[in-house]
Amino acid sequence: MLSILKDLERAELGHSGVHVKMLAAPINPADINMIQGTYALLPDLPAVGGNEGVGHVVEVGSHVTSLKPGDWVIPADAELGTWRTDAVFSEETLVKLPRDIPLLCAATLSVNPCTAYRMLADFETLGPGDSIIQNAANSGVGQAVIQIAAALGIKTINVIRDRPNLQEVVDRLTSLGADHVLTEEMLRKPEMKDLFKKVPKPRLALNCVGGKSATEMLRHIQQKGTMVTYGGMAKQPVTVPVSAFIFKDVKLRGFWMTQWKKDQTQSKLKVIPVGM
Repeated sequence: MLSILKDLERAELGHSGVHVKMLAAPINPADINMIQGTYALLPDLPAVGGNEGVGHVVEVGSHVTSLKPGDWVIPADAELGTWRTDAVFSEETLVKLPRDIPLLCAATLSVNPCTAYRMLADFETLGPGDSIIQNAANSGVGQAVIQIAAALGIKTINVIRDRPNLQEVVDRLTSLGADHVLTEEMLRKPEMKDLFKKVPKPRLALNCVGGKSATEMLRHIQQKGTMVTYGGMAKQPVTVPVSAFIFKDVKLRGFWMTQWKKDQTQSKLKVIPVGM
């Protein structure tokens, strides 16, 4: 795919259109993968990049009932093409937001925080005092996991890569509510035994990296625990020791927010016959 800056003619508003001026739109790894043509979901070409962002409604068509000028909106799903100054979208592709959400939070609301919440809620039944472990803890999803888990009383063991400004990153994650922040190298050290005297071994591992990082996290999860893979930043396969399957009976799952949304939409559309 070729990525260029181009002026496009804005579509007509019509009866059901919503004219939106984009206020902010982030760049996620999935956006780059789409441009590269390597993502599982690819728009028809020519296409505009950007899967999330926040915009402000300028004008609405005469048949639009859920939105009005001045409202803030985000995409209801991926592929809307948010990397543009403004556009006309159909009403059903947009979700209205409260105006008290900070701009940058609104722009990044529909992907990372949702992914974090669903992974915490859908794979293991966790309660106050339980723990989870995650790599790429300084990512958008990782930071959302930290904050949501802290609000729920769930302890987080957060793994990041070593770097020159390591303490700065540790301090930032700790300020968000992280209980423990470790480098990937520390996962192999004997000191991990001391850590698990203070906090229970995690029942849930969240993997965004793959490769050795995922394998090392598996060594520390509880019997019958679950590792959920939602990214592959290392571009290396997830390798699982046979012993983890046999002796710990671990479960390996995957998560993709786009597919979760599709599943929820399909379940709502199912017609349940009612007996007379």
